[in-house]
Amino acid sequence: MLNHRSMAKRANGTGRSPYQRPNDTRDRLFRQQTIRRPTAISGVGIHTGRETNLRILPAPPGAGICFRRTDAGNIEVPADLGSVSSLELATTLGRDDVTVSTVEHLLAAVYILGLDNLVVEMDGPEVPILDGSAMPYLLLLQAAGVRPQNANRQILAITSVVEIDRGDKWLRASPYPGLRLDYTIDFEGCAVGRQRLQIDVDTRSFERGLAPARTFCRQMDVEQMQRAGLGLGGSVDNCIVFDEHGAVNTDLRFVDEPVRHKALDAVGDFTLLGAPIWGHFEILRGGHQLHYELLGELVANPRSWTWMRGDELPPQTDRPLGSDQPATWLPGFAAPSP
Repeated sequence: MLNHRSMAKRANGTGRSPYQRPNDTRDRLFRQQTIRRPTAISGVGIHTGRETNLRILPAPPGAGICFRRTDAGNIEVPADLGSVSSLELATTLGRDDVTVSTVEHLLAAVYILGLDNLVVEMDGPEVPILDGSAMPYLLLLQAAGVRPQNANRQILAITSVVEIDRGDKWLRASPYPGLRLDYTIDFEGCAVGRQRLQIDVDTRSFERGLAPARTFCRQMDVEQMQRAGLGLGGSVDNCIVFDEHGAVNTDLRFVDEPVRHKALDAVGDFTLLGAPIWGHFEILRGGHQLHYELLGELVANPRSWTWMRGDELPPQTDRPLGSDQPATWLPGFAAPSP
């Protein structure tokens, strides 16, 4: 029986057919990877307000992504669905009483660079927020270098429609030869309003259109979060605060920066599946909980997807957006005021 603990192991496939991809493409998509050299960074956690030193190390083939709390007896917490302990405002992983929170921005950078095996050492409970986006982690990992490993990787490809309907929140996954996101958010009581983003996610589009997008909140929610012991490390340097007129504490990097950040979060959460995923994901008013429910649904229903190997090609559907095109702002949805 398939379960969340076996997903990453099952992603390592073998086999050959007469229909071969070119070697460079096959290696890039279907060979496991880690970083070439260790790298490190420090910063404050946006919710705990605590300073954390973070070090990222290469790991052997098949190890997966693992967080190691060096301040808590070197307890290791795998980055998988079975480790999810909370989805309130961030994705938190845990094992026993040891947790690692706000993992999604780092994991998004890990996903897009095709990194399968890493150890992330931390001396605190929360991944540093840095500037509130994934860009610092993307640059950090790019500088560390990517090293192919002598082990196969498989891609989980959606083969039939999967829908999750939660009233005013909705998600639909359908077959697509790559990762395409169609994300819509709708925030009342502030200038964020309704925004929609369609993007084919690859390394270039991620770096240009998603990685720089920062986390955000409504001004009306700031005091409520802090009373709940959250948002204690939030500042003008790492979070956009919106009121009914616009961003009150910083300039926007994109007119639709909030929806881009939600799409970024989805990429990070998808990393918990333990394998790259191909599909077209339409998401309305999504968030960490809905992303998690989708991944759980896929694990529970293996007939809705298949493993893609390096000797297979997916059926062609509609043409994807070019990787050199920026993510598209769609008319018909009012852009938030600058």
